[in-house]
Order: sequence, then C-alpha cells, then structure tokens
Amino acid sequence: MAGAKKEETLGESLKIRTAAAWKVSKPFVNGGASGMLATCVIQPIDMIKVRIQLGQGSAAHVASTMIKQEGFGALYKGLSAGLLRQATYTTARLGTFRVLTNKAIEANDGKPLPIVQKALCGLTAGAIGACVGSPADLALIRMQADATLPAAQRRNYQNAFHALFRIVKDEGVLSLWKGAGPTVVRAMALNMGMLASYDQSVEYFKDNLGFGEYTTLMGASAVSGFFASACSLPFDYVKTQIQKMQPDASGKYPYTGSLDCAMKTLKAGGPLKFYTGFPVYCIRIAPHVMMTWIFLNQIQKLEKKIGL
Repeated sequence: MAGAKKEETLGESLKIRTAAAWKVSKPFVNGGASGMLATCVIQPIDMIKVRIQLGQGSAAHVASTMIKQEGFGALYKGLSAGLLRQATYTTARLGTFRVLTNKAIEANDGKPLPIVQKALCGLTAGAIGACVGSPADLALIRMQADATLPAAQRRNYQNAFHALFRIVKDEGVLSLWKGAGPTVVRAMALNMGMLASYDQSVEYFKDNLGFGEYTTLMGASAVSGFFASACSLPFDYVKTQIQKMQPDASGKYPYTGSLDCAMKTLKAGGPLKFYTGFPVYCIRIAPHVMMTWIFLNQIQKLEKKIGL
C-alpha cells in the first residue's frame, strides 16, 4: 500500500516537472517548427534572392537559367542548411522574444507593452538567435553561392553538416562565425521590424479596428513581413557579400570587414545599392514571415486542442 502511494507521488512529481519543462520549452519548440515549415515553402525564392545579390541578373533570368543549366533541384540547394538555420536561429529568436515579452508584461501589471519595449525585446531576441544560428547561416549562403564560382573554387558541400565539418576542418572552429557581426546586426534589425510590428498590429487590428481572428492574423503578418524586409535588407546585403567572398591570387580578400564592405558599396553604388533585389527580397522575407506566424498560430491551436 505504501509502495503504491509512493509510486503515485513520484508519478505526480514527474508530471509536474514535465509540465514545467514543457512550459519553458514550448515557445522555442513552436518557433523552430513554424520557421522550418515556412522554409520548406520559401526556399526557391531565397535561392533566387541570393543569386540576384551576387549579380546574376533579374529574378526571371536567374530562375530560368538555374532550371535550364542545373535542373529544378537547384532551387532547393541548401535546404538542409536552411532547415538547420531555422532549427537554431528561429527557435532561439521566437522563443526568446516570447519569454522576454511575457516577463515584461508581468512587470507591467499585465498591460500591453509600448512599441519601444517590444522593439527592445525584438532586438535582444534577434541578437541571441543570430549568434546561435550563424554557423548554419554561413553554410546556407556558401551552398547557395557555390554554383556561381569558377569550378576550381567551388567547395562542393554535400549538405549542411558536411559544410560545417569542412569549414571547421579547413578554416577552424571560429570560422563558423565568419560574418557573424553583420549577421547579428541584420537579425536585430529584422526582428525589431518583424516581432514588434506583429504584436503591435495584432493589438491595433483587434482592439481598434475590430478585425476577426484570421483577418487580424493575415493583416498583422503582412505588416510584420514588410517591416522585417525594409529594416533588414541593407544588413543582409553586406552579410552576403562578406560570407561569399574569396581571396584573390595574392590571398587578399576584397573586404576587411562589414564596415569596409558597407563603405565601398556606398561609394561604388550609392545608398540604393544596399537595396539590390529588394522586390525579390521582400517577396522572400514577407511570405516567410507571414507563413511563420500562420504556422505558429496553427501549431498553437493544435496544441490547445490536444491539451498540450
């Protein structure tokens, strides 16, 4: 009898600990899952965006040339790295943002946060997420840019894990964070635009305009996608140039760092050069942001339905 009671007590204790662990990890799991699902849909557009930034022409030209010369599968080159990036970067940023905003709302006596506090939470979450996801991001950019290099310079990574292994082996562990500076800054800008504008838009559409659940979700997601794109493209452009650069015959790199890249780009092409490929970038970022929020909403509804 005593043994059965003890077992029951242990079982209850385990349930409580499991529930507490799930409560902490839930925002991170949901964020990563929604980001990975969105990536599966948006990967071809992301691939075209990178090729445009590398100077291969318009979206239509890049897409037709890739399919003709490399096959339809080329549009999904780097998918493994993209999924790994979402499993690290998006898991960290969305989970961290929700934890930070929940804590801030508690400190604010349950009242909605002002836009400035939301922006600060977005900046912080973006920085943390970028630090975690930078190695996968580097692997993704290199895999997507590989076919644009001369045959002798191609790295021929087989998948994301092979890319990470080769980078560590050939260049050292710290090379996994090559370009991490602009990656972090870009992520901070993107997340400030994406996360703060989404929460603010949800409140505005629901409370001020009286929108329904799905109208609010779509409207807030669209606003979030636009601001994420507008805030982050200049930093994304610099990040891409840094991550894909190769040394010349003398071993010298074209840029000494992100600031040098930004200054040379500004001098050569003016401010609008940073917005090279903006329509495609916006088409790539905005739908990914929208789908991330939509998938997240559906995941949360499913969890609520099954009692998680």
